[in-house]
Amino acid sequence: MASIRLLKRDVNYVMGDIIEAAYIHQLANPKQDPKKTEAIVDEAITSFDTLMAKINQKQVENNKKHFKSIEKELETKAQELVAKINEL
Repeated sequence: MASIRLLKRDVNYVMGDIIEAAYIHQLANPKQDPKKTEAIVDEAITSFDTLMAKINQKQVENNKKHFKSIEKELETKAQELVAKINEL
């Protein structure tokens, strides 16, 4: 398992890249409704907060299983958000 620091870094980079992609799409398509991209950005921020809270939990039974589930959740959430950006 990678360190907690690396997991936090991955969450930060992935969600940051998704937010950046949403804003780039908004700038590239100024005639589209910006509320759609803002909703994606809000969802990414909420996901970031949720994942960081899970990473910072202290009372877990099995650390390895806990962090693997966080990695899996990050991957699925990132794929969902990227799919939403691609639909715009």
